[in-house]
Amino acid sequence: MSQRIVLASGNKGKIAEIQDMLKQQAIEVISQSQFNVPDIAETGTTFVENAIIKARHASAISQLSTIADDSGLEVDALNGKPGVYSARYAGLPSNDQNNTNKLLQALINTHEELRTARFHCVMVFMAHENDPSPLIGHGTWEGNIAFQKSGNNGFGYDPVFYVPEHHCTSAELPATTKNSISHRAQALQLLMPQISDYFANNA
Repeated sequence: MSQRIVLASGNKGKIAEIQDMLKQQAIEVISQSQFNVPDIAETGTTFVENAIIKARHASAISQLSTIADDSGLEVDALNGKPGVYSARYAGLPSNDQNNTNKLLQALINTHEELRTARFHCVMVFMAHENDPSPLIGHGTWEGNIAFQKSGNNGFGYDPVFYVPEHHCTSAELPATTKNSISHRAQALQLLMPQISDYFANNA
């Protein structure tokens, strides 16, 4: 029998990635939209705070355990921006194209060796809405910001996030490759053993 966990996200690209990563586990991931969970304001100043806000909100409404993540892009030449504001960097409503255009413009005079950046992903599991000790996995993915967009896979900043080891942007990677090396994959790999232990101890 599979465990049911609600994924506290309305981002279809993110949901597809996480479902793909979890398909080997005995876990059924259900989008929060099936429980009519509305988005909640991400008022935290860190990825951890925002992930917990989203997980607690979805758990309160669905009455199930939840996974939530908060992720973003940290660019060294911009003093860590856009950071926790990555999804709304160019304003609301969130728009991937506007965000990447603003980022490229902000770095237009920045030399290649100074365009270092990394994706962060903090993923949390909350057993219930009042869980006092959420389980946490934090993954990072190092790269550089390209000078122009390239590739049609993925979402968000993937078309401008250059992965040196693969000589292409994240948006040019096959999904199977991205889902094994990305910040989200790393966070999930750290979180999954903790979730498995939780269910084993609370069967």
